[in-house]
Order: sequence, then C-alpha cells, then structure tokens
Amino acid sequence: MNLSPSQTCAHCRICQESCLFLQKYGITIGDIEAHEELLYHCFLCGKCTQSCPEGIDGRARILQLRRKQVQENGGSVKEGGYDMLIREKQDYLYANYRNQTARSVLFPGCSFPGFYPKTTEHILSLLKETAGIGTVFDCCGKPVAELGLADAEERIVERLNRRFAQGGIREVIMLCPNCYYFLKPRLKAKTVSIYDKLKELGLGCKIGEQITLFPPCPDRVSWEILRGIRPFLSEDPHLIENVQCCGLGGCAGAKEQELAQQLVDQVQGQGSDICTYCASCSGNFARKGYAGAGHILLKILRRTESPDIKRTGANRAKMKEYLYKNK
Repeated sequence: MNLSPSQTCAHCRICQESCLFLQKYGITIGDIEAHEELLYHCFLCGKCTQSCPEGIDGRARILQLRRKQVQENGGSVKEGGYDMLIREKQDYLYANYRNQTARSVLFPGCSFPGFYPKTTEHILSLLKETAGIGTVFDCCGKPVAELGLADAEERIVERLNRRFAQGGIREVIMLCPNCYYFLKPRLKAKTVSIYDKLKELGLGCKIGEQITLFPPCPDRVSWEILRGIRPFLSEDPHLIENVQCCGLGGCAGAKEQELAQQLVDQVQGQGSDICTYCASCSGNFARKGYAGAGHILLKILRRTESPDIKRTGANRAKMKEYLYKNK
C-alpha cells in the first residue's frame, strides 16, 4: 500500500479540483487524517487517486481510516445512520441458494433486483432456459466493507467461497459492477460479467444509435465491463468522465445530500437520454429527479422497465420468494 498522505502529500490541491467533497471542506487528501469526523462524507469514487501526481490512493487511505475507527470503537461503526444497512447486508436478509446450479450461477447482487425486479426475473429465466444457469441471491459484502467493518467483510467473503465450493460452482456471473470488482480478487470461482456471458450465449441485441454513457466508479480504471459492453454497440459511446460519482458511493449520500444532488444535476446537464451500467447509479438518478437516465442492460435485452425507487427493499424480499417458487 502507498505511504499515508501525511507523509507524501505535497498539498498541491490538484485532488481538490476533481472532488466536490474536498472542495466543500477546503482540504486535500493529505489532510483527511486530521478530519476523522468527515470519513463517512467521502464518496470513495477514486477521483482523487486518479488525479494525484504523487500516486496517493486516497480511496484506500480513507477506507483504512474507517477500519481503524471501527476497531477503536469496539468493532462497531461510530458514525450513526447505518444501522438498517448493516442489519440487511451483514448476514443478508434475503439470501437464497435454493436456485443454484453446479458450475455456473447468476449473482444478481442487491441493487439490480431492487430497482429492476421484472427484468431480473427475465434474466433469470433467460439464462436458465438457454444454458441451465441457476441463481445465487446474496450480498457481495461491499457496502459492509466500505463502512470499515473488516471482520464482517471477511466473514461474508468466506461464506460465499464456502457456499460456492459446496455447490460445485466454478463460475459466477455478475450483473453489478460493484459486485464484479469487489469479488473478483476474492472469489475462488471465476468471475464474469453479464455482458460477456450474453455474448458467449448469443443473447442480447445490438444498440443501433450512439449512446451517452455514464461509467460507474469501479470500472473507470481497467474498463473491463465496458469492453464487454462494446460488442453490443454499433458506435463507440460518448463517455461522461467529468462527473466524479452518481452521488451514492461510499455510503456518503445521506451525509452529503446537497453534494449528491449536485452530482446528479451535473450528469443531467449533459443530456436527457443517458445510460449507465450500474443499477445503483440509475436508481439514484431516478430518486433525485433525473428520469432520463437508464440502464444499458435493459436496452440490450429490449426491456422498458423504469427503476422502482419506492420498493427496493420489498423487491429484494420478493426476489427471495420468487427463487423459492421457481427452483
């Protein structure tokens, strides 16, 4: 890991230019250790890391400080407001392994089934009918990890690896880019994106027009998922790269509601018909009044479902029951 920002930061303020959070508080990533009350106000988007001439990994540093604070607080998150998230995700309330199959399974994650329940059911049926692929419904652990709950993160990953091994699962297909990047280095099973799997199976339609695409934070370094999407595009997309985040990252949206809205407004200002490939992004845009942002997977599958912003928790509960009934 890089040296701490307090040791290497030159306070050139280049990171501040790329981050609304740092701008708001007039600090650099090198100052963050002196502002522990702001640890959960960071969106963990990684823009500071991308812009830093010293190569400081600001995102990793803040995660490290969150973990330290949790450890010093007896293993609990000191910051208030996260009890419901922890209760749902730590031992995922809606987990369901009854629909799993050996070798390959779909891992829908939490956000996509919450916002797009009908399309999730369509994908489940499509993969099962085409290739006999079942489904595992569980949380990847990233929301818990980003709160600094390192022990819980480790338990979740250990549980996933154990359950996959017990089920003979060798390949896990991800709908969510957050799940994909969080679990890929941690799972013993092979991790693939839904776009690569659709291409392999000859499923999905090519999008005829050029699209404007808002790439989610975790894909902005290696662009692995975008490369999987490109075969479904007739033209290279116009990428929105000047907006740091959708406003939901790092569990910071509740702490920085004005900044989160400002980020959504920046995206909305770039067009009325924008796609992303993260359900958390498209769902958050819709929640904050931007109805013009959609999910590219729906376009590829010729689906027209709008994000259900009022019943995400209920939709996840229904997905658990749906998997029981359609074993």
